[in-house]
Amino acid sequence: MLGLVIDDFAKEYLHSDLREIREAMLRKLDGLSEYDIRRPLTSTGTNLLGLVKHLAAWEARYFGEVFDRPFPGVVPERGTDLWATEHETREEIIGRYRRVWEHSDATIAALPIDAPGRVPWWPSPDVMLFNILVHMLTETSRHAGHADILREQLDGSVDLAPAKDPSFWESRRTEIDRAARAATERL
Repeated sequence: MLGLVIDDFAKEYLHSDLREIREAMLRKLDGLSEYDIRRPLTSTGTNLLGLVKHLAAWEARYFGEVFDRPFPGVVPERGTDLWATEHETREEIIGRYRRVWEHSDATIAALPIDAPGRVPWWPSPDVMLFNILVHMLTETSRHAGHADILREQLDGSVDLAPAKDPSFWESRRTEIDRAARAATERL
């Protein structure tokens, strides 16, 4: 009996964190122009809307295909999921991501934490719902961190942190740069 209580607690804890980080991911797009959410901000083309599209595609696969509960909508092909075409709208991609959440949430609610699944593209393909919850929480958090940096590059916005005067950040950056130079000179 205690095992079931712990299993239920673990499942709800991981699911709650996943729901929270999904919302944080979408906040990265708030207030930005179409161009800013789409434009490549790294040498590999990483962009905010592409990260959302990517997360939607892979969450649909992990909580769908892996547990033989396919997502009922369109899932972008592998390799086309990290950027938005000119014909895809912000609303379309965000809407798909939210529909994926509903599908994933239904899968999570329907299955016990030790429900078996199969990830054919993994070296050890036999998994449990627990493994996929941890994987998607990790992946979504990782990409939300990327989105934090991209957003900061665009307009200096730092999610969930109280707004600071730009002079604060310039002073902080100068202090960090000074320390980096001093450490380098010591070597």
